[in-house]
Amino acid sequence: MTTETTDRPGARQGIPAGIWVLGFVSMLMDISSEMIHALLPIYMVTVLGTSALTVGVIEGIAEATASITKVFSGALSDWLGKRKLLAAFGYGLAAFTRPIFPLAPSIDWLVAARFIDRIGKGIRGAPRDALVADIAPPHLRGASFGLRQSLDTIGAFLGPLLAIGLMWVTAFHFKTVFWIAAIPAFLSVGLILVAVKEPERPKEQRPVRMPLHRDELHRLGATYWWVVAIATVFTLARFSEAFLILRAQSIGLPMVLAPVVLVIMSLAYSLSAYPVGVLSDRVNRLTILIVGLFLLLAADLVLAFALGTLGLVLGVVLWGLHMGFTQGLLATLIADAAPAELRGTAFGMFNLVTGVALLIASVVAGALWDAMGPQGTFLAGAVFTVLTLVGLLPVRARLGKRAVG
Repeated sequence: MTTETTDRPGARQGIPAGIWVLGFVSMLMDISSEMIHALLPIYMVTVLGTSALTVGVIEGIAEATASITKVFSGALSDWLGKRKLLAAFGYGLAAFTRPIFPLAPSIDWLVAARFIDRIGKGIRGAPRDALVADIAPPHLRGASFGLRQSLDTIGAFLGPLLAIGLMWVTAFHFKTVFWIAAIPAFLSVGLILVAVKEPERPKEQRPVRMPLHRDELHRLGATYWWVVAIATVFTLARFSEAFLILRAQSIGLPMVLAPVVLVIMSLAYSLSAYPVGVLSDRVNRLTILIVGLFLLLAADLVLAFALGTLGLVLGVVLWGLHMGFTQGLLATLIADAAPAELRGTAFGMFNLVTGVALLIASVVAGALWDAMGPQGTFLAGAVFTVLTLVGLLPVRARLGKRAVG
């Protein structure tokens, strides 16, 4: 079939049911995660008295932990030839850490809970993304990754919204909200166990005995490693969304309304991710990625100089749009470039390298915030975005042929 399939109004119906289910699994877990994470930076700063730098370090370590774990879970899924079991275990581990958040008596417990939660994310991440690539037809790969990302981000939109409502209903009782957040997490685990069917590995597909061996990593190919390099520099420009919440607070938004920035960001993200995925099956994917980088540059500049709520909202919308234009697209580029039998390893290595970059970016952002305030943090992000654009333009021709769906 040709990519023109996506031009028809019914193209969405061509996406397999397994992609939809994985999207809803992600959505439920994200509702749970974002109910907690939307409040956690404020809880740590205002209740426990931690600094912005500490928030940046914790966020960076948490995401880097997830990324490191993804390498091994992705490689293990290639070795086993099975991905669903590992993904379900990762979702389960995250769900069982939820009670730690309301029970934590100190910052150390919160760090431990965040750490274990991110291990669960790491275990599920690469096998789940590889499973999406295994299930999705090649001509609908961009749309499939976009759909899963869109549903995931709907959860990221609903989570903070629920957190705001529950904070109001419970008279700002953080721990009650943390307890309620456990419910969708356990629903997510049940859904993946019951409703996702993993396709059989093709008999003609080459078995992988040592996925992380140098020879296997070499088989990933030059195009794959170019994509990883570009994504790494890009990640240095995209620090944790926790700083969007802190930016809202710095402008004077009331504490109970600060998580609304994640609601706005996730709404822009979820509304753009699927259409961008469909578009990426029909046009050059690198062109769309460049558009996403310009959106990030605009977001950084607006947030650096925002003086009031309108500027904040505009910057957050632009940030969400840049996520919709880039995150699912980067996953699609990895799926395009990697051999089918090494997709788990490919996603794992991709997430390891970008996770380390996110750790560096979040720590630097926190340090700049404490030293120079919000403006220094977001202007530094703008500088790294420009560097990414400069580095991407010369290799566009090299990647362009493979980047077309």
